Amino acid sequence: MLIGAEWISEGTGGRYDHVNPATGKVQRSIALAGPSEIDRAVAAARTAFPKWKALPSNQRRDIMLRIAELLRRDTDELAGIATLENGAPSTFTPILAGELPAEYFTYYGGWVDKLCGEAIPVYPMQALDYTIPEPYGVVAVIIPWNGPLTSIGQKVAAALAAGNCVVLKPSELAPFTSLRFAELCLEAGLPPGVLNVVPGGPKGGEALVSHPGVDKISFTGGGATATKVLQGAAKSLTPVILELGGKSANLVFEDADLDKAVAMAVQTSVATLSGQGCVLPTRLIVQDSVYDEVIEQVVDLTESLTVGDPWDPATVVGPVVSAHHCSRIEGVIARARQEGAGELLTGGERVGGELSGGYYLQPTIFGDVDNRSHLAQEEIFGPVLSVLRFRNEDEAVSLANDTKYGLGAFVHTTNLTTAHNVVRRLDAGYIGVNGFALMPPNAPFGGVKQSGYGREGGSDGIREFVQSKNVYIDLES
Repeated sequence: MLIGAEWISEGTGGRYDHVNPATGKVQRSIALAGPSEIDRAVAAARTAFPKWKALPSNQRRDIMLRIAELLRRDTDELAGIATLENGAPSTFTPILAGELPAEYFTYYGGWVDKLCGEAIPVYPMQALDYTIPEPYGVVAVIIPWNGPLTSIGQKVAAALAAGNCVVLKPSELAPFTSLRFAELCLEAGLPPGVLNVVPGGPKGGEALVSHPGVDKISFTGGGATATKVLQGAAKSLTPVILELGGKSANLVFEDADLDKAVAMAVQTSVATLSGQGCVLPTRLIVQDSVYDEVIEQVVDLTESLTVGDPWDPATVVGPVVSAHHCSRIEGVIARARQEGAGELLTGGERVGGELSGGYYLQPTIFGDVDNRSHLAQEEIFGPVLSVLRFRNEDEAVSLANDTKYGLGAFVHTTNLTTAHNVVRRLDAGYIGVNGFALMPPNAPFGGVKQSGYGREGGSDGIREFVQSKNVYIDLES
């Protein structure tokens, strides 16, 4: 753990044996933060905050840009660490662990000297009224294991650029990239205490979100944990940003470029991070007239994917993150088959042979899925795709919106009128038309309904970490 300027190798939260998901073998025992370390980390952040807030904006900007430069310099190393900690294929981790986080720090570094308030005309008195954007103070950032450095780019970069100090809690399932990132921040000249990194489990998370010294919380994870975050935050009325789960619909209309639509559907549902992504389109909803053609292409392409060692350049699908997650996903598949939630078209089994020691699952496709089934309604977070039919635009939108989630949605059509009409009617915060955008740093990302609230990325993302101070000057006295 990094608290202030001190590296700590023991914690009151105990220890965790981190397992390499590709091999099933323990590769390092790590210290976990408990209430004592959380207290120290929050205290270090509070101590550092006045100086960081007062640091001239050009100096804060330059530190942010140096962090971005170091992320680019060490992308290969960070990518390798990411593969070790969560099993993501080494051909993909350079984007999530280096290139994309660097872009976020570059983008938000450019915001440091551009955050400004506004002059407000007041009446009927003669007065000057203006606003000043003020940082909250200490921000608790809790990130997931599937893309830790990308989440750091979205959350930590914006919080620091706004003038806040951060206590970062990475998951015990993927702590290593966050700790290496902390080393890079110190190398870049970030003052000690501005960023504190405390890997931990539920005990550390509970202590952090309920801490009275925390001024705002940014959390990415599941809905059940989010409820506990809100309960802890309620003790001090701490404001919270939530980026939660999804069951994103991917609508394919009969006039779509089917080859492109199928390629995107398979790559982003069962291949990318082995389906372990909140915004990935895990419900493929296809117009009835092209359903059979799409299904045939989806199954053929899925069966051609290489499942294997994440260090092998030929691998497209790596392991899921842990034994627990693997067993849970197997249970979802078994339940769907037992209940007849859909027709199993391919996959559905654990991968054996040379890969049997790791947590590998066959990419799995279910066709003609009942949209009210557990398979279609619950976030699986694994390489499982549900395919459904629709007859017309109204039914497509109805099926897409018939879920408690509202993070992402996707539309494939060559008809511009259809695209605009459907986009307007979809209940989702992040929508792609004829493609999948990998969260551009200058665009907002976030959900509606039980997918959370608040936004990351773009000007909306940095505004989440400031609050307006109003100043009124009477000019008549």
